[in-house]
Amino acid sequence: MSKKKIKKKNVKKSYGTFIKVFWGVFFFGLIALVGVFGFSALGLLGPMPPLEQLENPKTNLATQIISSDGMVLGKFYFNDNRTPISFEELPKNIVDALIATEDERYFDHSGIDWKGFLRAVFYLGKKGGASTITQQLARQLFVGVRSRNMQEAVIQKIKEWVLSVQLERRYTKKEIIAMYLNIYDFGYNADGIRSAAKIYFDTTPQALSIEQSATLVGMLKNSSLYNPMRRPERVERRRNVVFQQMLRNGLINKEEKDSLSAIPLKITYSPESHREGMATYFRAYLQEFMKKWTLENPKPDGSNYNIYRDGLNIYTTIDSRLQEIAETAVSTHMKNLQNEFFNQNTKRRNPTAPFLDLRDGEIDTLLERTAYRTERWRKMRNAGIEKDVILASFHKKTSMQVFSWKGEIDTMMTPMDSIRYYKHFLRSAMMSMEPQTGHVKAWVGGLNYKHFQYDQVKQGKRQIGSTFKPFLYATAIDQLKLSPCDSLPDALYCIDALKHGNMDPWCPKNSGDKYGRMRTLKNALANSVNTVSARIMDMVGPKPVIELIRKMGVTSPIPALPAIALGTPEISLFELVGAYGTFANQGIYIKPIMITRIEDKNGMVLFEVVPETKDVISEEAAYVTVNLMQGVTEHGSGARLRHAGLEKTNYIYKNVVSGYPYVFENAIAGKTGTTQNQSDGWFMGMVPNLVTGVWVGGEDRSVHFKDIGFGQGATMALPIWGMYMKGAYEIPELEISIEDFVAPETVSINLDCDNSKTKSKLDEVREKPKANLKELGF
Repeated sequence: MSKKKIKKKNVKKSYGTFIKVFWGVFFFGLIALVGVFGFSALGLLGPMPPLEQLENPKTNLATQIISSDGMVLGKFYFNDNRTPISFEELPKNIVDALIATEDERYFDHSGIDWKGFLRAVFYLGKKGGASTITQQLARQLFVGVRSRNMQEAVIQKIKEWVLSVQLERRYTKKEIIAMYLNIYDFGYNADGIRSAAKIYFDTTPQALSIEQSATLVGMLKNSSLYNPMRRPERVERRRNVVFQQMLRNGLINKEEKDSLSAIPLKITYSPESHREGMATYFRAYLQEFMKKWTLENPKPDGSNYNIYRDGLNIYTTIDSRLQEIAETAVSTHMKNLQNEFFNQNTKRRNPTAPFLDLRDGEIDTLLERTAYRTERWRKMRNAGIEKDVILASFHKKTSMQVFSWKGEIDTMMTPMDSIRYYKHFLRSAMMSMEPQTGHVKAWVGGLNYKHFQYDQVKQGKRQIGSTFKPFLYATAIDQLKLSPCDSLPDALYCIDALKHGNMDPWCPKNSGDKYGRMRTLKNALANSVNTVSARIMDMVGPKPVIELIRKMGVTSPIPALPAIALGTPEISLFELVGAYGTFANQGIYIKPIMITRIEDKNGMVLFEVVPETKDVISEEAAYVTVNLMQGVTEHGSGARLRHAGLEKTNYIYKNVVSGYPYVFENAIAGKTGTTQNQSDGWFMGMVPNLVTGVWVGGEDRSVHFKDIGFGQGATMALPIWGMYMKGAYEIPELEISIEDFVAPETVSINLDCDNSKTKSKLDEVREKPKANLKELGF
């Protein structure tokens, strides 16, 4: 046989062997692949999620707090700040960026991109990985972080393949994209695309710009490595890679790519935490309410809802626009007022600052008692540390971050010194309510929830001063038909001992100790004349007044004594606003409402509010009381809401009364309140469809202004109301009323004090013998 034939025969034999080996390897690989898939699906390579979990993946969802105007005020979550959105809510630019960067053939495969896989194997991953979006979702949901052990990593990859195919069978491509963006952890509590848009750009997913979307898509590679807060340059480079991929896939042109790449990375960091953001005090109240509600309203299976994981939607009455205006008004005025308080409480001007009327020993006792209530004390006590050791630790310097109106300060001081430092800060609270519905529209419980966590709206109770007087006057109007035009002498008046529950004679004095003329009831209330209030209290007695205020929702203890006429009871702002709402709502009390409904994550209604109402006083009596309070803002202690010009000559108006002048011309009913030693300043203001209350004072009654010019309610509290209402009127969509209060069809009580010809009830009293006073209801 010739050499040529032998060579040809060997070539044929080699080719046949190659074909046999090739198909052998192919079929073996195919059988092995099918076997691996089968083993994995059967759980032989480790546990796999059951079918039910694939169809309903378990993810922790944050509970959303939604305002009446549809804005998210905040969320309740434990570890996962996640709120899912649908594919339709995603902007096209983020979908385009995602597919171009992470999975170019996304719509052409069924979970596994074999072409990408072979490329990754051949080039050892140097020209990109092979994980599809579906595989990445499978890893996020079920597989977990890639193991560093090669064998375990291979098994994880196989599981991802199996799960990807199963996910593709159960969900549409659009649903998978939405699930992936909803599940991804972008860092800084930005779980999912909705939270990421809010936290990094202070916007919603729908409003993301193309460069913002590209930034977030770039972070999907590794949100720790591509962290915009710590590595902005790296994140910007990664964002530009996303633009390059969009160019490559024909989604943008070269000019667009170049111009977009030139835009500097801009992050608007807006953290979503329980202690920061809008309506923090209201959210803290809501959190406690929901904890109680979940215990009383179990799921159909008997288990309790979890407000941190079950993705509830709580629809509230708070209006985000009014809430923002309210918070701005409080912070603006309190910063201004605090500056004046600091000026008056330097060591030279007040050696016991911030306290007045206390000796050094009393101050030490007060500070020590405050220490007992701190979180530091509680933790150390729970750890079993002795009281003396804990107390000693309060006198050792430590590093801490403290509040200031110029921003947080990192400093070294003793915990006891920090307690005294915080005592310097005047506190404030504000609540606004729609009287016709009881819907609470704004709730500001303090200065800064991170540093002052005590809610002064509902938790705090303080003496309310002259803001109590409208309840006294309303009782007299309702029972005795007194008119705002009736006159009483402004002279010292005593209620005898053993009368109306008094143990001793009660002889209240006017502020400034000034007396001496006849005053109409309207003038007396406008100027908070105590002697007239004492006379009216003697006419009606304290018990009818208490009965009235109880019907208006006030549950705080009120002693049946004449002194309540001057506002000695300690009542919360929440109760007071609700009670005042009765006057604006034509004598009908509506219990304040904060939540309209609660839904589960699927939109099923779990709770809907049913308003609680009560007829308290006649429509006429309510209207006449409102008429009396209008006098306060027309020519009384609240008249600064209407005039202008004093800022040019008066130090207080120029430097302390924030937002002045206000120059309101519409109907406003109101009442200022100032307690003894100026420890509390109040202002209650009403227009026909909005009742708002403001309180300002120190944490302790010994923390106050020395001069009533600075410490009265008209200076401490009224400016917040003025700025709030000015801001509200700048948004016509809020429809805050500028109309007059609605009058009853018939009003039998005289309101025209300038042309009064009708004999008043008090005139009849003066002409009647004392024996017949009962006929007149006295």
